[in-house]
Amino acid sequence: MRLLGGRATSYEIAGHEVDNGQHVFLHCCTEFVSFVRRVGMGDALREQDRFDALVLARDGTRSRLRAAPLPAPLHLLASFATYRHLDAAGRLRVARALARAGTDRPDPALTFDEWLTRNGQNAATRRAFWDPFFIPAVNAPFDRVSACDALFVLSTAFLKRRDAARFGFSTVPLARIAEAAAQRLTAVHRSTAVLEMIAKDDAVELHIAGDRVQRFDAVVLAAPPHVVRKLLADPESFGVSGLDAYEAYPIVDVHVWHDRGPVGFEFAAALDSPLQWIFEKGPGYLCCSISAAGEYLTMPAEQLERVVWEELTSFLPQLQGGLVLSGFATRTAEATYLPRPGNARAGQRTLHPLVAIAGSWTQTGWPDTMESAVRSGLAAARAIADGYRGEVREGVEASV
Repeated sequence: MRLLGGRATSYEIAGHEVDNGQHVFLHCCTEFVSFVRRVGMGDALREQDRFDALVLARDGTRSRLRAAPLPAPLHLLASFATYRHLDAAGRLRVARALARAGTDRPDPALTFDEWLTRNGQNAATRRAFWDPFFIPAVNAPFDRVSACDALFVLSTAFLKRRDAARFGFSTVPLARIAEAAAQRLTAVHRSTAVLEMIAKDDAVELHIAGDRVQRFDAVVLAAPPHVVRKLLADPESFGVSGLDAYEAYPIVDVHVWHDRGPVGFEFAAALDSPLQWIFEKGPGYLCCSISAAGEYLTMPAEQLERVVWEELTSFLPQLQGGLVLSGFATRTAEATYLPRPGNARAGQRTLHPLVAIAGSWTQTGWPDTMESAVRSGLAAARAIADGYRGEVREGVEASV
């Protein structure tokens, strides 16, 4: 890979360094935060003092969901009771589903769409609560998401701890964090295509473009499912299955520089809009995030930028009549990977003690997120350490 960071990296477009997507984390993403601190970049992370989300409607209605100083799940009760995007009946519907979510253990094959229907959610509650908060969290249509995965997010972020759902983000491009981590390695090989892996009893050989062969004590395959399947050649012989059950889902982010200055918030959800979430990255600079992007992945750039600006001026009247100074889109076709509902995720351990798998798409208990990526790396490292049979190896070399 040319850029460090994988699917959470940065690059320069038209003189601006931007992340390949507006990545956020929650306070409950403890391993991600710990990782960033360990590589010396803790000061680059910014978190809310408490969960506080502004939600916008096209008719000008604004409302907030924010945590009160009460134990979970009562911490959201006060703001939810006055949430203006739902009437009293709608708020009661959501409250009942939230209560059920805390104890429900659905069949792994059940989709989140089916779970919502079974629990009385209608078009109004989906529009005002479930869609804006959970489509970005799982980055897929609800009929393609396991109910177990969605309920894990719901329970972990909203039901267990008052501070768990506090939003956080990096104040520096994500590539800076990846570079800080890379500085701790013995060597990093960029743009190095691995064509084949041969696992032997005492080492692992990587066959690299240019007819080169490099020998390693052990290997962690941190790659997409289809690449891991190719490198393993015969995944079943490594005790790995289900790599062909994953589907990729895209994210599109549109960056807009305009002449109207600050909009008055750091981020906000937009109801009934492809924008989903609007982030103010700086005065006159907005980033609009489109999860489960579908048709927007292949939409021509000029049309996409026009659609986004029309949406922005609809939700933010202060932008009407403004001038777009610059704009472009970042498109990640394989932003996340999800196994089809009912299929298990692959684990990090293989039957070969010197080969492990890492990736945010593997079985970590979390959906495909930066938190899952870090947890998968830790699990893969433990698997390799166990495979050393107690031997101490010096130096770490990474091929990316």
